[in-house]
Amino acid sequence: MKVNDFPKVTVILRGYTYDQIHTVVKNLIGTELKAVEITMNTPGALETIRKIREEFGDSILVGAGTVLTYTEAQQAIDAGAAFLLSPTVFDKEILDLCRERGVISVPGAFSPSEIWKSIQDGADIVKVFPAGRLGSRFFSDIQAPLGRLPLMAVGGVNVENLEEFFNAGALFAGIASGIFNRQDIIEQREEHLRTSIREAEKKIRQLREAQEE
Repeated sequence: MKVNDFPKVTVILRGYTYDQIHTVVKNLIGTELKAVEITMNTPGALETIRKIREEFGDSILVGAGTVLTYTEAQQAIDAGAAFLLSPTVFDKEILDLCRERGVISVPGAFSPSEIWKSIQDGADIVKVFPAGRLGSRFFSDIQAPLGRLPLMAVGGVNVENLEEFFNAGALFAGIASGIFNRQDIIEQREEHLRTSIREAEKKIRQLREAQEE
């Protein structure tokens, strides 16, 4: 996958059971929310990634989050992860592994130096985390001297402030609790989940249309 084809918004799922994740993914199929991140600190994460990938195939992009080591990166890719995210900078060997295996790499960064180093080392996208703490202006401020960069806003991002981050220069966003009510996922309330998805889709479409004008 080319970076330009990577979905604008990734749904982050952390700490849920396989059945709960399956219910969310099933309702994401065919919507504007085309990517889901299953974090490695979720019990049974690798098996969940494998099963979701096997069942839904190319209908949704499945990735691994909170990848911290080379071993975890290997395991996630072997399980079928199409992209890897981390809250920290990736070692270059992880970035090289992703490139060799055709997997999108999204290391984390907090400072301009970390962002620039990751880009120079070959990262496809850099996850600015925690974006909510840094504020949307951070994205426009650092790109003034560094130029246009493939940045993803994660941490404190939700449907309401998504436009703010995109307008400031973020190209992508990862959203956890900012889309769904956690209890809706836990109790697998499908109608509530679908309502939340429709609200997020409306915002994403508006943003895309605004960018195309």
